[in-house]
Amino acid sequence: MKPVLALVGRPNVGKSTLFNRLTKSRDAIVADFAGLTRDRHYGNGRQGKHEYIVIDTGGFEPTAESGIYMEMAKQTRQAVAEADAVIFVVDARAGISAQDHDIARYLRRLGKPCVLTANKAEGMQEGVQLTEFYELGLGDVVPVSAAHGQGIRSLVDLALAPLNLPDPDEEGPAEDPGVIKLAVAGRPNVGKSTLINTWLGEERLVAFDMPGTTRDAISVPFERNGQKFELIDTAGLRRKGKVFEAIEKFSVVKTLQAIESAHVVLLLLDATQGITDQDAHIAGYILESGRAVVMAVNKWDAVDDYQRELLQRSIETRLAFLKFAALHFISAKKRQGLGPLWTSIAQAHKSAMCKMSTPVLTRLLLESVQFQSPKRAGMFRPKLRYAHQGGMNPPVIIIHGNSLEHVTEAYKRFLEGRFRKEFNLIGTPLRIEMKTSHNPYAERDDG
Repeated sequence: MKPVLALVGRPNVGKSTLFNRLTKSRDAIVADFAGLTRDRHYGNGRQGKHEYIVIDTGGFEPTAESGIYMEMAKQTRQAVAEADAVIFVVDARAGISAQDHDIARYLRRLGKPCVLTANKAEGMQEGVQLTEFYELGLGDVVPVSAAHGQGIRSLVDLALAPLNLPDPDEEGPAEDPGVIKLAVAGRPNVGKSTLINTWLGEERLVAFDMPGTTRDAISVPFERNGQKFELIDTAGLRRKGKVFEAIEKFSVVKTLQAIESAHVVLLLLDATQGITDQDAHIAGYILESGRAVVMAVNKWDAVDDYQRELLQRSIETRLAFLKFAALHFISAKKRQGLGPLWTSIAQAHKSAMCKMSTPVLTRLLLESVQFQSPKRAGMFRPKLRYAHQGGMNPPVIIIHGNSLEHVTEAYKRFLEGRFRKEFNLIGTPLRIEMKTSHNPYAERDDG
């Protein structure tokens, strides 16, 4: 599983800028005033072969006892608890403050791997101006400039070094190709635990803990109608004697890691609460990770016809980007609608692992072009020549031709629809990549 790094520090030291630099994104809001990030913010980063999850936090005031600063401190403590290592960010230009001492005391007490980094250090003599930060008692100070990208590689190397990460090229234990890895994801209290317990009780199988990582990721094997599944827990499933006890404890990191490990994700929504921002964030992460997905609205029996209609409309608008996924209305408590759910999970897995032959893809591509040509861009009309499969889970189709950079998003969606229909792809994202052939005459000097 991906290691987790948490960025911690007082307000306005540049944590969000550093987050954007580490994730190569613009996901965190950045502006030049204090206290902008209040909640935890998650993103993916990569250095060399190693991938990691970064958590951006709000300004940390460990001693805050009331108001918004206490809430922000609570969010930061949660982020630190979820992290494998902490990057403590200080401001090289503003110098050390009493708040920095408070944070350092808190981090020293935890004893978690911690790297002290002085941001905004561009153009400074590190030996002289950074000396004062040694009094925080957290070892060497790493000077960086998040805004200019200086020192970032060394910082990540130092943060990941104590975690003894395995080489990603080394093969782990072989996976059983017949087992579908299924993650149940969703907000707290949507009924993940109830659903899991219903499944385990219903199947009457001896389920057991499989040892996971240091973060106690637990997977539960079970079988249904001859199909083996491995349930990757995001609901805090724990074993108590011979009975499973489900504790509804929401850990974003656990959810993200479960999604990464799964073949299929069941996104569970709550009919009584409607579609929230948190639902949309989790759905977005599932799509970004390329996992096959099935959506289920739980507690369907607890709402009236008017609420049902509103909810369906809300799903169509707020989760429109998952329109390829099957949607089910269930009641985990009353065991209603669970049968068809399994059919969709198997279908989504089959679609994600679909093998598409080059001749069929190319024939379909040429038929599509004949039916509707791509729009001309100035002097050029994109010419699509042939297609082949570039990967599975999610399926990737690579199209070769000329001037393909001019193919519009609308035309890509048109092609996607044709490919989906031909191969009956339900419940999986489909990625289409365009590769333009090199023109040997493009750089020729005719003068």
